[in-house]
Amino acid sequence: MKKLLFVYNPHAGRGQIKNYLYEIINIFTAGGYEVTAYPTQAAKDGMNKIIRDGARYDVVAVSGGDGTLNEAVRAMMRLECKIPIGYIPAGSTNDFATSMNIPKKMTEAAKAIVEGVTFDYDVGEFNGEYYVYVAAFGAFADVSYETSQVAKNRFGHMAYIAEGIKRLPTYSGYDISVEYDDGKVEGSFILGMVSNSTSIGGMRKLIAKTVNFDDGLYEVILVKTPQGAIAIQSLLAEAAMNKLSEKNFVTFKTSHIKITSEKEIAWSLDGEAGGAHKVVEIQNHKRAVSFIVRPDKKTSEQQLENSRELPGNTDEIMED
Repeated sequence: MKKLLFVYNPHAGRGQIKNYLYEIINIFTAGGYEVTAYPTQAAKDGMNKIIRDGARYDVVAVSGGDGTLNEAVRAMMRLECKIPIGYIPAGSTNDFATSMNIPKKMTEAAKAIVEGVTFDYDVGEFNGEYYVYVAAFGAFADVSYETSQVAKNRFGHMAYIAEGIKRLPTYSGYDISVEYDDGKVEGSFILGMVSNSTSIGGMRKLIAKTVNFDDGLYEVILVKTPQGAIAIQSLLAEAAMNKLSEKNFVTFKTSHIKITSEKEIAWSLDGEAGGAHKVVEIQNHKRAVSFIVRPDKKTSEQQLENSRELPGNTDEIMED
């Protein structure tokens, strides 16, 4: 019998996991797994548990918000073996689940782990620390981790929106220098995101339709500091319509980026506090971790690509 370690945050998303715990474990067991369930007790507890014991299991499943998922990925990057991760979303926004088409209903997400396929996903390294899908600075970047857990549990995603609107008049731009694979950018920006996601802060497809989760490249969006109320309205309107003009935005793809500023800038990693830094270097680790997801177009393309790379494959004919 295969072994599955189930690490879950009992407080995430209004603590709803307690209503589904029996069903989830039963689904795993019926799917052929011997299950060890571990409720986290504090921040980084889940990460430390996976680092300590994860190598002894065939699958590590986690349930919680994006912070819980972040801990699981950070743990996997420290292990020498590549163990598949299954994810049952239980947070307020669940950007990663939205991007990867993971069911929001807990029991359906558990079934997807039992019945799904593996998909190798890019992981970011931020000044030596790993993150899953977004590193951000500036306007709204700190809202997710500074919004109280009580507000998150009571109002869900609306708590983020309310907190962001309340802070909007207080934001100002940051003068930064940005070096990346294909060039350099300098200027004043109110927001910056280095991401591998089609959903950020609950906003879907903000960046582009060309997001590939396993191409070794990040989508970068830098929002130019608006001058006056009219400019702010123009910027917000473009973001809402996903039509990012060069007047208000700088966008590009890159595998590596270095951002430098004279003053320390606070960052967030997957919605959690990432510290204040004058210099930030981010590196994409291509296909570094493996997730279990439902079969779809992206998994089929990756499986086909992997099959072509197998030794002895005869799909490609060598010419003299």
